[in-house]
Amino acid sequence: MKQSWRELVAGRHQATLDAGLWRTRKTLSSQQGVEAIIDGRPVINFSSNDYLGLACHESLGQSAERACRDFGVGSGASHLVCGHHQLHHQLELELAAFVGAERAILFSSGYMANLAMAATFLSKGDLLLQDKLNHASLIDSAKLSASNFKRYAHGDVEHAAKLASSIKFNHCMIATDGVFSMDGDIAPLRQLQSLASNHQALLLVDDAHGFGLLGATGQGALSHHGLKPAAEVLMMATLGKALGCYGAFVAGDALYIEHLTQFARPYIYTTALPPSVPASVLAALAVLAEEGDLLRTRLNDNIGYFKRAAVKHALTLRPSSTAIQVIVVGDSNQAMNISSALFNQGINLTAIRPPTVARGSARLRVALSAAHTFAQIDLLIELLAELLAELLSQQLKQDSAELSDCG
Repeated sequence: MKQSWRELVAGRHQATLDAGLWRTRKTLSSQQGVEAIIDGRPVINFSSNDYLGLACHESLGQSAERACRDFGVGSGASHLVCGHHQLHHQLELELAAFVGAERAILFSSGYMANLAMAATFLSKGDLLLQDKLNHASLIDSAKLSASNFKRYAHGDVEHAAKLASSIKFNHCMIATDGVFSMDGDIAPLRQLQSLASNHQALLLVDDAHGFGLLGATGQGALSHHGLKPAAEVLMMATLGKALGCYGAFVAGDALYIEHLTQFARPYIYTTALPPSVPASVLAALAVLAEEGDLLRTRLNDNIGYFKRAAVKHALTLRPSSTAIQVIVVGDSNQAMNISSALFNQGINLTAIRPPTVARGSARLRVALSAAHTFAQIDLLIELLAELLAELLSQQLKQDSAELSDCG
């Protein structure tokens, strides 16, 4: 007999629980910051993507407040109906100038921006190549397109080149994260740009975790590699991470940005961001111009300090020079246990589990901020070292018991 809907849904819930993959929400009741109140508990937060500590910057809040007072709290319609405000227009101009592009277009979120790309540019007979570890939004975009979708091994340009050379296609797009959100490493963008040029392909870079942090004046991962969003290179970046606000944009050649304006369904059929959002982002860009070098220096000092402290305490990190520092635990339940123990001692560090990462690679993802202090980092490292040593001891005891049973 066929399962009922309730049986089907309840069964999936139970299987998720059994696998240690059940997700729960924690409730923030303070400002977003390195010191926060989560689930009623004061904690030091190492899970926020507010890398420069701008989410609570006074000038951003003041700009948003003025925009609400002057223009209301809602945009009222999509951009192409009557929701495109002068603040949206001004922000698009400033973002394009900031990253060195001809034009930029705002989207309501990074997820929606990425969702638009493959479906807007690619058709049946086209090829889409993506890094194996790309963000879920890029993967979902591929599923919406009619293109031939292939994934190359993480960071492996030679594998991508073999795929591009062995598959017939009309047009090709290569898509990659700039900074990989769950590992913190930077994509080989110069080599990918060369590959894209060889095959007359569009290169799309999702720079959610590099924009504001890498390259000249924080222009992003492309700038870090001496590139910019021009010709056949498109850049997507979010505004809710290093800039501390919300929303996203795509920047590049004016021809391609106009193509998105005319044909990108997630842009055409979505209500525009409230005027307070572009107002706050404009304020964030002004802060970057005045304080960006200092904030990035503080962040980089914290990254270096964290990595040195990890080595001192024999913690194994994934290779990363960015604000995302990763300790792979492996087992999902064990990662959750460590995260819970840290939370009970005043540290918020979320365990990342499948399907966000591959099976058997559950991890603790440390997101460092310019606002963290060395003392806060020391506390995190010391607690992590204790908990991981305890976990290792338990595993050794278990292995010894299993060997005894076999004997």
